[in-house]
Amino acid sequence: MTFSSPMINIYTSDLPAALAFYGGLLGFEETFRAPDSEAPDHIELRLDGVTVALSTVEAAARVHGIEATSGGHSFQLVLWTDDVDAAYDALVAAGAPAVTPPHDSGNNNRNAVLHDPDGNLVELVMKRRAST
Repeated sequence: MTFSSPMINIYTSDLPAALAFYGGLLGFEETFRAPDSEAPDHIELRLDGVTVALSTVEAAARVHGIEATSGGHSFQLVLWTDDVDAAYDALVAAGAPAVTPPHDSGNNNRNAVLHDPDGNLVELVMKRRAST
């Protein structure tokens, strides 16, 4: 048995808002739409080798027979950046709900946490610069 090409599937109640957040604000590049490119209910995006799929809760019910819900804290997407403070400020200014402002944490890291449009956790992290 072999597995390959992992992908994170994020269920959303507002596909355009989720696409604007992940594609527009975070810089993920769209790679696929289904079932129709004009009226999708599933969009795949890629950033630095990681694929994230945005799927509507309605599609989960129709295609898989499951009652998915959007939002919550069942997972957290972590994105490394070169400037947590600037990224956090820009995302909050663009409307991303703040959870935890930038702060120093263990292992010489600086972190901040936001919500995506559905309430999923998105953590920003960077290595702190050495003080001079």
